[in-house]
Amino acid sequence: MDEIYSQQDGAPPHYGIIVRQYLNEVFQDRWIGRRGHIEWPPRSPDLIPLDFFLWGYLKSKVYATKPQNLDDLRGRITREIELIPPETYRNAVSAVYNRLAHCQAVEGQQFEHLL
Repeated sequence: MDEIYSQQDGAPPHYGIIVRQYLNEVFQDRWIGRRGHIEWPPRSPDLIPLDFFLWGYLKSKVYATKPQNLDDLRGRITREIELIPPETYRNAVSAVYNRLAHCQAVEGQQFEHLL
């Protein structure tokens, strides 16, 4: 664990004192996030497939029509995740390397316009 970093964005659940205490205990000075040893940069580029692919993809599918209630919403999310072909996941994970290269080339600035 001495070489592993944890990355948290600015989402409220990631900012709770209990979460930060845990991160300080487990990762010490090796976590990136709000009030961490390494601050999460505002408007930083999305490098993780959940951020640059999955959330937007699910939103477009799940909200194609308005869910009737919370159970309908949960069911739609579950179904849409189950319908994603394995190749799509592989492509999203492979895209990480391309995104990292662009991020390095522009020294951490916005790079999505280069993709």
